[in-house]
Amino acid sequence: MKASQFFVSTLKEAPADAEVTSHKLMTRAGMIKKLGAGIYNYMPMGLRVIRKVEAIVREEMNRAGAVELSMPVVQPAELWEESGRFSKMGPELLRLKDRHDRDFVMQPTSEEAITDIARQELRSYKQLPKNFYQIQTKFRDERRPRFGIMRGREFTMKDAYSFDRSEAAAIESYHVMRNAYRAIFDRFGLMYRPVAADSGAIGGDKSEEFQVIAETGEDAIAYCPTSDYAANIEAAEGVALIAVRGAASAALAKTPTPGKSTCADVAALLNLPLASTVKSLVLATDELDDKGDVKKATVWLLLLRGDHDMNEVKVGKVPGLKDGFRFATPAEIDDHFGCKPGYLGPIGLKKPVKVVADRTVANMSDFVCGANEPDFHYTGANWVRDLPEPDLVADIRNVVAGDPSPDGKGVLAIDRGIEVGQVFYLGTKYSKAMNATFLDETGKPQPFEMGCYGIGVTRVVAAAIEQNNDARGIIWPVALAPFAVVLCPIGYDRSAEVKAAADKLHDELVAAGVDVILDDRGERPGAMFADWELIGVPQRVVISDRGLKEGQLEVQGRREEKASTVALADVVADLRARLAA
Repeated sequence: MKASQFFVSTLKEAPADAEVTSHKLMTRAGMIKKLGAGIYNYMPMGLRVIRKVEAIVREEMNRAGAVELSMPVVQPAELWEESGRFSKMGPELLRLKDRHDRDFVMQPTSEEAITDIARQELRSYKQLPKNFYQIQTKFRDERRPRFGIMRGREFTMKDAYSFDRSEAAAIESYHVMRNAYRAIFDRFGLMYRPVAADSGAIGGDKSEEFQVIAETGEDAIAYCPTSDYAANIEAAEGVALIAVRGAASAALAKTPTPGKSTCADVAALLNLPLASTVKSLVLATDELDDKGDVKKATVWLLLLRGDHDMNEVKVGKVPGLKDGFRFATPAEIDDHFGCKPGYLGPIGLKKPVKVVADRTVANMSDFVCGANEPDFHYTGANWVRDLPEPDLVADIRNVVAGDPSPDGKGVLAIDRGIEVGQVFYLGTKYSKAMNATFLDETGKPQPFEMGCYGIGVTRVVAAAIEQNNDARGIIWPVALAPFAVVLCPIGYDRSAEVKAAADKLHDELVAAGVDVILDDRGERPGAMFADWELIGVPQRVVISDRGLKEGQLEVQGRREEKASTVALADVVADLRARLAA
């Protein structure tokens, strides 16, 4: 490929709305061009990277036994109504009507469509297992699209769906896909971690995320450096930091804390460690009548150690809170506690509430908590003596660095990550809802056991840049680079010798199977080098009259500070060795 035949369009400055590195660099490198909020044109340079990602994904999915198909971007709402997601998914699901006033959706994922295919085509246990996948456009109507293609509204995703006859077989398919994902991300050349995760809106009982490690990542990942344990912060288990509750050694006392409404301020005032305080969070659940109006509200008091934060995902799994909760209103708080937030606690309530204590709080003694009176807190509070045992004890907090690893093999560290893939064991969530069955060995209908597996193709591109960049631009792993090698001839339009040598080397590299581009635009060396450093091509070869006279060319890796001189006759072999390494 020659640059004059391709399309190279770089910018010196990033657009004002670009917030993260990948958005800035992809725009400056001419890889994307904004069309609307969260919607981008993929320009030729960017599309080459996307195609590299897709090729690796396709090869490994095929190797794992998955079969490719393609499902429509626009899907009938009836399928989504069968699963219940048409109403449950919320505003991220783009709903639209056709000219006949029929409801449709723009697919954000395709569990419903693929389950419809399975219930029509997979009639017998003899046809199982089966795994279908597609690489297709998706659309999610993000409230605030941001970070370029990292969180856009339209994106490309590989989604796969497995169908099995039993839970054991479905778990086996899950592990096949998990191993395929490891092979995919290994080939990408990115630093990543598979982590235990929450299944979120997709549903299911077992899930793992594939996180690309990057300082700018939106997700926090807890992992143990001395074991294999790793989990998204939403799913990382917080073990009790106090093994056994100690005996009460201090008297309960209502202590003045004027103007001190946070645990940190109270601890500082009383000259106590923050870990001796307990914070109170008040939630509510609503029981609805047949018309959808609130018939009854139940107030819940969640207790966490003062230096810990509530984990909403974990709270959403607590019995009684699974069907949805909200933060209590000021009126509900006053009605049950007789006090404003900041001084709330579990002692001396006006009305009963459901009390949920975090595992660590359940074993605390002589702790500090709100006294349900402005400007006062209790010190020396103890379970049983001063307040009844909690109604429930649960893991409801975010883990922090230094916590014991749940596997007992060390302590946790925290990294930032960008989620680029996830695997789910769905069970019968969709097959039962949509009456998708097969006939087993006895001729009886059974619901499919399903799995779901996704990779954000365009998000991988952005995540790779977030992980691999410097002040000059992008640094692509070889497997994802738009071109593996760029030839930069100095004076291509002025020197017959340089032109001939550059053309010859280009043809030799093409014949050797190297993905190469020859910059024949006649740009000044500084501008030419800057363009390709910004674009991030892994290897650059400089061809000049002086070098040719000495029988040498300059070869420089994108991560290298200095160029190396290589004999003209050895350049092809040298580049192939560099790329293979």
